[in-house]
Amino acid sequence: MGRTAKTRWRDVHGILLLDKPEGLSSNQALQKARHLFRAAKGGHTGSLDPLATGLLPLCFGEATKIAGMLIGSSKAYVTECLLGVSTDSADAHGKVIETRPVPALDVAMIERALSPLRGSIQQVPPIYSALKRDGERLYALARRGESVEIESRPVEVHRFDLLEHHGDRLRLQVECGSGTYVRSLVRDLGEALGCGAHVTLLRRLWIEPFRSPKMTTLDELDAAAAGGTGALDDLLLPIEAGLTSYPVVVLDEAAAAKLRQGQPVQVSCEPGICVAKTQSGQLLAIAETGTDGLLRPVRGFNLD
Repeated sequence: MGRTAKTRWRDVHGILLLDKPEGLSSNQALQKARHLFRAAKGGHTGSLDPLATGLLPLCFGEATKIAGMLIGSSKAYVTECLLGVSTDSADAHGKVIETRPVPALDVAMIERALSPLRGSIQQVPPIYSALKRDGERLYALARRGESVEIESRPVEVHRFDLLEHHGDRLRLQVECGSGTYVRSLVRDLGEALGCGAHVTLLRRLWIEPFRSPKMTTLDELDAAAAGGTGALDDLLLPIEAGLTSYPVVVLDEAAAAKLRQGQPVQVSCEPGICVAKTQSGQLLAIAETGTDGLLRPVRGFNLD
């Protein structure tokens, strides 16, 4: 039996806006894309459920240094739910735990149930989630049948609106902050309506700062891979595309050299996080300016 050829990894730097398919975890999707790119280093920007599809930004190489900044961004989803059926995971991949009759509903009744689930609310995450308890994922505890009490936590729901209502099915749009579970929103909506509910479809539409994303599917990646690494790399966005919400500070050659060495430099800009670049436009670092006017590097980039 012949040996499997060992992957020859390469340095790849940039962001891929992947259209994640249903049935794969975020990490499985990342690994498929990473192997196609042969990227030495890669990471994703927060988990999407296996049931979910849509935007999953993948960071390769030096772009992994900003993945944490994207995880905390606002996001938007469209979701569909089935009323009258509750599952242990609050989605269609879970085990049915209760069925109840669905009352006759009109738009006004649904709106009254939606209203308390908007704004700054307390939310109990689903037991089948990637959150950790004593260093172990909650879904692992759930699969072993362990009973776990999950505390509520504050989340921001900017939008939770009804798009369509057909019988026992609702189509909804959600815009929310980091850490919000759409499955929990749907579960709580079902309880407010007195019949229970679970997610049957979930698609992420955008994540800040990628409001109008041009996404790439895994099939499109496969096709691009046939054209070589150049065709694949053309699908990547530069690291700066994930940093557009931060001000840019341009440094001259001497100041850039000091910042690269980890030394602070004097600048004239407002205090706070910013993006430092050279005069030629090369990305240097995520940096922070203090009230003393000194710019200090937070995360440097090695893109030479």
